[in-house]
Amino acid sequence: MNVRDDTSPALDSASVRLFLCGDVMTGRGIDQILPHPSAPELHEDFVRDARDYVLLAERRSGWIPKPVTPEYVWGAALSELEQRAPDARIVNLETSITRSDDWVDKGINYRMHPDNVGCLTTARIDVCALANNHVLDYGYAGLLETLEVLERAGCHYAGAGRTLSEAYRPARLPLRSGTLRVFSVGTPSSGIPESWAAGQNRPGVALLPEVSESAAEELVSRIRRDKGVGDLVVVSIHWGPNWGYELPRAWVEFAHRLVEGGVDLVHGHSSHHPRAIEVYRGKLVLYGCGDFVTDYEGIEGYEEYRGDLAPMYFATLEPHSGRLLDLRLRVMQSRRLRLERATSRDVSWLERMLSTISAQFGTRFETAADGTIALARSAP
Repeated sequence: MNVRDDTSPALDSASVRLFLCGDVMTGRGIDQILPHPSAPELHEDFVRDARDYVLLAERRSGWIPKPVTPEYVWGAALSELEQRAPDARIVNLETSITRSDDWVDKGINYRMHPDNVGCLTTARIDVCALANNHVLDYGYAGLLETLEVLERAGCHYAGAGRTLSEAYRPARLPLRSGTLRVFSVGTPSSGIPESWAAGQNRPGVALLPEVSESAAEELVSRIRRDKGVGDLVVVSIHWGPNWGYELPRAWVEFAHRLVEGGVDLVHGHSSHHPRAIEVYRGKLVLYGCGDFVTDYEGIEGYEEYRGDLAPMYFATLEPHSGRLLDLRLRVMQSRRLRLERATSRDVSWLERMLSTISAQFGTRFETAADGTIALARSAP
């Protein structure tokens, strides 16, 4: 394990710090331990009751008190967020928030009861990316209620909407200088049905039919029409399968074209574990952030990928230019359906793995004295 002595770089007070993570899946087992659980019936091949996911977690890690407070599932992540005080908190919300029973026959369905939305507001989530393969799990009624619940709760969202233009509309957050604009798009490779694509007058998600040069050009054109002088732009993209470290060349070219077109950070997700990280032309590309809040604890299979490790990504950007100044990962682990700090041994494992899979981009990581994983700085 490489250890760095400093705990944080000297940063300008005007710099912009973002918190990003991968999949936040507050349905199913998570929803069942919150104060207002949905009906537990599921339509999966092997599990018919959402409470069974709670039992699996208890068998793995111990008894879970029920009901829990909204703060419970975030665990140690809340104090980390308070300490680092990011200017914006961005997640991929991979759950519908609805009372709808109009479930879609697609194998796995996620929903959280609307009265449990405090699970998001207690973590002061600013932006929910919604262009993913679970936001329409309970049909158009479920999607529309999800949007309404988020609006009432004061959570910005992007990537889904009542029309095509709304689905592509970015979330906009004021910064000390300029505006942060977060776009959210998804691809069929992540499991999003093509029928979920928003239409001119049809609700749905911002679905890219493919990861291609033409799709990148179209997205860049949308971003340029919206971006103002001094604004920072994040593109949150749901792509690829659940497991595996291989990156298709088309993904890399797509991310590069976005950066060349004015995007300051690419926020990838869908895989249940972290993927490679690149700094391209000074801009951060996270090809896959892994899972964050889920009910997967106790489910067996693919243990070699360590999907139980849940990184918090803290990226510090230079204002106006969007150049990456610093990247820190605080590694969490799900135990009893709440986030706890991972052990130093697990942090070391992830540091080595990230360096290995990111070496193709010349990216290297080391462990800082505060236990975070830090992007290694080149010697002057």
